Amino acid sequence: MWRVPRPPYRRRVAVPHVLPEWLADLVLFLVAGAFAAAAVYDGAEHGVDTTVLLLDAVLGGLSCLGIWVRRSRPVAFAAVAGLCSVVSESAGPVSLIALFTVASYRRPAVTAAVVAGYALVSPLTLLIRPDTVHLGVAQITLGLVCLIAALTWGLYIRARRELVASLDDRARRAEAEQELRVAQARHLERTAIAREMHDVLAHRISLLSLQAGALELRPGAAPEAVAAAAGTIRRSAHQALEDLREVIGVLREDRPDLPPERPQPGYFDLARLVDEVRGAGEPVSLSEEVTEPATIPDSVGRAAYRIVQEGLTNARKHARGKPVVVMVWGAPGDGLTIELTNPMLHTSVVPLIPGGGTGLIGLSERVAIVGGHLHHGPEGEAFRVRANLPWPTR
Repeated sequence: MWRVPRPPYRRRVAVPHVLPEWLADLVLFLVAGAFAAAAVYDGAEHGVDTTVLLLDAVLGGLSCLGIWVRRSRPVAFAAVAGLCSVVSESAGPVSLIALFTVASYRRPAVTAAVVAGYALVSPLTLLIRPDTVHLGVAQITLGLVCLIAALTWGLYIRARRELVASLDDRARRAEAEQELRVAQARHLERTAIAREMHDVLAHRISLLSLQAGALELRPGAAPEAVAAAAGTIRRSAHQALEDLREVIGVLREDRPDLPPERPQPGYFDLARLVDEVRGAGEPVSLSEEVTEPATIPDSVGRAAYRIVQEGLTNARKHARGKPVVVMVWGAPGDGLTIELTNPMLHTSVVPLIPGGGTGLIGLSERVAIVGGHLHHGPEGEAFRVRANLPWPTR
């Protein structure tokens, strides 16, 4: 269980004050000086010896000066003020200020020890200053009330200071935890962006490599064919840049003065994707048996698009020129299934572009995010990738 931290022995926690510290000390100094002057004047009125009055005034003045160091040396200040109050009546108000300071800045055990010390030395006043026997019950009661009030107020200030310290510590912990959560969110965001960049760029660059390879293998092609292939390469490169901007755009700060980002591709972009691959010369067929496709969730549709995109990219890498069959079927409540099948080559073929072997891993992660399952591997003479995605009913 979390506990409120106790301030170290000399630790001071900033607490909102009604008055600045120096101004509060000045007020206490002036009040204590006024009481000291009143005590000396009262002693003169009652015929106290001049030497005693002079000693009383000197000790009272020294006690008042201790107010300026009460925050840094509260226990020493209380000890000096207590000893002076035994001899000097003018130091009595200063001893109350000293008790208040100890209660505010030190542990309750230290405060109790100081109070016990005051209780032990107080009777010495009757022996050293027999002229104080004229104090009445009302004055003694008033002194006790002032003593209790000083201790109570000091303990309240200390409790308030500890509360502020605990709240400050809690706020710092919350801020640190928030920074940690932000850092984790940024890491997850960068991971997602890296996955998007892999899927998008691998698809586009493989199309570029396919077109460039066709031009390289047919150096004597007709100018019209070369121009058409060059146009396809240009469009693919432009689309790759657009897709890259689309993916990186998630890092941009929201700015109302900038144009909106393109929407993420979804299920209804599958036909365009397949047509694009066919236009590059790859034999791809698409079969769809989907009921109510308009109700496919955006996250599921986006995952389906990326699965087909990555599957076609892998087919171009490892079985270029071979037919790829894309089948999609499903219905609300039954889920959405995407299956890609292409023949396996028995000879070693150098991929068009190097691969890091993370494509299928990325697909598995993407499918897992939406709560689906991915199966892939050779089946007879073909390589099959099948993804089952959830499609709840509304």
